[in-house]
This record gives sequence, structure tokens and C-alpha cells, in this order.
Amino acid sequence: MIDLRSDTVTKPTAAMRRAMAEAEVGDDVLDGDPTVLALQERVAALLGKERALFVPTGTMGNACGLWVHGRHGTEAYAHHDSHIVNWEIAGLSGLRGLQPRMVQGAPVMTLDTLKAAVRAPSKHAPTASVVCVENTHNGAGGMVTPLAELRAITEFARGTLQLPVHLDGARLWNAHVATGTPLADFAACADTVMVSFSKGLGAPLGGCVAGSTAHIAEAFMARKRLGGGMRQSGIVAAAALHGLEHHLGRLHEDHANAKRLATIIADGVSDAQVVPPDTNIVMIDLPARLDADTVTARAKALGVLISAWNARRIRVVTHLDASPEQVEQAARMMVKALA
Repeated sequence: MIDLRSDTVTKPTAAMRRAMAEAEVGDDVLDGDPTVLALQERVAALLGKERALFVPTGTMGNACGLWVHGRHGTEAYAHHDSHIVNWEIAGLSGLRGLQPRMVQGAPVMTLDTLKAAVRAPSKHAPTASVVCVENTHNGAGGMVTPLAELRAITEFARGTLQLPVHLDGARLWNAHVATGTPLADFAACADTVMVSFSKGLGAPLGGCVAGSTAHIAEAFMARKRLGGGMRQSGIVAAAALHGLEHHLGRLHEDHANAKRLATIIADGVSDAQVVPPDTNIVMIDLPARLDADTVTARAKALGVLISAWNARRIRVVTHLDASPEQVEQAARMMVKALA
């Protein structure tokens, strides 16, 4: 079975498992685990931030970032198809009392769509406390928001709106590799940044939220409130460090595999609309004769696992554990499933 449901399905490599087994550890809550401290320093340096905080999941990292900036009873500007809005079980409102102010239009947030979402001041309407951006954008098929657009959004948010920016950078590694833009340049467009290790980097779990010393001190308290204090967490931090050292530089292979898969399907099925991938995610909009559940079931019967994104769209993700040969085989099986 070729599993292309997500880049989270990867298993730790033998070398990553050795790094985990040999990691120097301590009680992170009491004294600071040495391997966790090393990871936090490495991520802060890569992103050009003062500090970083290791979290067990990217979703918790987003929650910590929004805890830092958000105020109860206010709004958070977020793209209507963003991960924060759709896939974090209402953490915005449930944990921080934030109401999402949906930024509609375009596959990802742009300066123009953000401007269009801004409310006129009114004593009857909530105020906003934070702007949330996502790069790469999962719902848009791993689409990259270019640095120039991100800078324009940030300038408007910080200047005109007088609001901080949180960046959901779960796949910021992919945006960096696909464009050549330094990670620190992307991260400079946000006050806090979340990055994930369990996707393109192949670690079993974990992420970091990075920002100023003051922001991360508050994020530490938020992580504690959310139950994210960990003890000998250097075992999993070692996997993240290994991924940064050995897997970050190979992400271009996943991007090439995604483009090859998209080409095979587009050439093989005339009435399916394949979204050209920027990175490692391929979205396929189905013709009226098919629905996503039918296609995923057919693909599974042919030996390929894919995701139903919604009733009319399927998602395929390339990753560390899928070789070029496997991806090409999967693409040809998907052509059969779509035929």
C-alpha cells in the first residue's frame, strides 16, 4: 500500500531512531532538557527570532501564538480555508475566546483580500487583536505566499491595523526550499511563527513556536496551561534536530515527485482539474461524475491511500517515505481510479 494521505505518515528512519535513542535528556520542566534547549536555539537562529519553544504539536504551537496576541472577545483575521479555522476544532474561540474574522477570496490571503475583510469601526462590532497567515497554505494545495505579498500583508497589519501577526508555518520548510527565500525572511513577517517537524522533516511529532523573548515567555505559560509541559522530551527533540540536519535539504525531491504525479494525472484524466503544485501537495477537483469518497475507495482497492478533502476534491501528498517510483506507480493507479 502506497500511503499518500499526508506527509505526517512517515516513519522515523533508522538514523533518526539512533539519534533518539542516544539523545542526552533531562527534566525539561525542572531544569531544561539539553537536547530540547539545543533544538530551540537552532530553530530560533534559523528563523531569526530571539527564542523558540518546543511544543508537542503544531496545533498547540498555533494555540500558544494566538494566546500571546489574542484578547478574549476580539477577532482574529484568518483565511476562510486556513488550518487554524478548519482543522483545529475551534481552538481560536474555545481556548482564547477569539472569533475568526474570515478573509474570503483567493486561494490564500492577500493584501487585497485582507483589506476587504476589515470592518469599519463601530461600537456594535468586535475589534480585532491579531492577523493569522499560513505558509505554505494547506487548503490551497501547499501554495506558497511569496515574500513580497507576505511583507505587504504584514506592513498593513502592523501599520494600518496596528495588529501583531502570527504565522502558521507548519510547512514553512517547503516554502523555503521551493522559493529559495531564507527562513528568517519569511519569519520576519510575523511576530510569532509556528513550524512543525512531523511533516516534511519526518519526525514522529513536535513543533516550535518562535518569537521575541517576551512573547515566548508568555507562550511558555500558555503551553503549561494547555498541558504541554514535557519531561525527558529530548528523545523526540533529537528526531527534530536530525530532520533539520538531514531531511530539510531533500524537500525538493518531494516537490519534484508532486509535479510528476500531477502531470501524469492531468494527462491521463481529461475532465479532472489538477491544481499545479507549488510544493508537495496535489489537489484534484473532481468531475461531476465522481465524488471524493468513491475515488478514495477505488484508489485504496488499487493499493494507494489518498485523502478526501471535501466532496468534490481529493488531496495527495508526497513525502520522505514515498520514492519517485512509488509516486509514479500511485499516479497511474489514480488515473485508473478516476477513469
